Amino acid sequence: MKYHEIRETGTGVADVIRPGGRPARLVTRYDDVLRVLRDQETFSREAALDADDVDLEGTLLGLDADAHARVRDVVRDRFTVRAAELLRGAVEERAAAALAAMTGRGEPADLVGDFAIPFALGTICDLLGVPPQDRPRFRAWGEAFLGTTALTRADAEANAQAMGLYLWELIERRRTEPTGDLLSRIAAGGGHLPIDRLVKLPIALLVGGWETVAASVGTFVQVLLTHPYGGHPTGYAYLADHPGEIPGAVRELERMFSTSAADAMPRRVTREVTLPSGAVLRPGEVVIPSHDAANHDPRVFPDPHRMDFARTPNRHLSFGHGPHHCIGRHVGNAEVVVALGLLTAELPRLRLAVPAEEVPRKAGHAISGPARLPVAWS
Repeated sequence: MKYHEIRETGTGVADVIRPGGRPARLVTRYDDVLRVLRDQETFSREAALDADDVDLEGTLLGLDADAHARVRDVVRDRFTVRAAELLRGAVEERAAAALAAMTGRGEPADLVGDFAIPFALGTICDLLGVPPQDRPRFRAWGEAFLGTTALTRADAEANAQAMGLYLWELIERRRTEPTGDLLSRIAAGGGHLPIDRLVKLPIALLVGGWETVAASVGTFVQVLLTHPYGGHPTGYAYLADHPGEIPGAVRELERMFSTSAADAMPRRVTREVTLPSGAVLRPGEVVIPSHDAANHDPRVFPDPHRMDFARTPNRHLSFGHGPHHCIGRHVGNAEVVVALGLLTAELPRLRLAVPAEEVPRKAGHAISGPARLPVAWS
């Protein structure tokens, strides 16, 4: 049964079986999902760590209440709307450099591997202060950390430990030699945190920061190149002619084609509760709040399967909501807006270099999207 069928049946809460045979309750209506995301006392992430596909213990995504706030507060001021705006110039420079490198090698090119990943990885590494010569290692570490089927949990943990050891050494260096970057902020402001949480903070920012942005750029460009819009043969051509609509287009693409596997972030119910739909959840049950289903709830988004770059309001839940909303959402959104603005301006004739059905997808990964996106532009 598809999400929209579940959402419109009964209360919209369904019993499902997760990988490994674990039962769970799937929540699909917007107001119900919002309630689950807001109320971490009733719906605990920390109590559901044993049900996770990826080991998130000690990270921002695996903590609740005060423990979560203590970690988040160390870097919160670096990820505000204002902070994202201050970074825009550096983000634009990084995007331009990545695009120049891709086009300089000629066509066809892989928009994901040749542009999106170098751009996103370079941006978050610049922000953290990772030395350029060490950055290639982080792509392999990050892929291993986010893999959900190719590697065992032990293998993923080994990669996370290698990344953590390296970052710990950098943090220790920043204690005595601060450079004004994000690792310096973590070194100065995270002294009250246990070592594992201190190290897992930049891991979460690094892995989430580049992988989600890169996947979004690849996914959104593929969608824009394969869907007509506004009387134009493709949404991409429309945005090339209407650059002022790119921010709204990105919000709508985030709603409809989210790349983050938030549906794989279960909560455990701590006390009996009745959701707005009338569904009753009981202590001990594992709950999956589906932002994908909620983002297409017609009660909140009229004609939800129609792509509308001018949709207002557009309160999608792709970045979560409440205490666990994505800390990097403003910076990540700015990166995607900059990337699409640059691509549509510099390569207005961009097109897929292979049939759409031949674009390979990621398999066994916590972040969805095309594994490669072959493109041409002349």
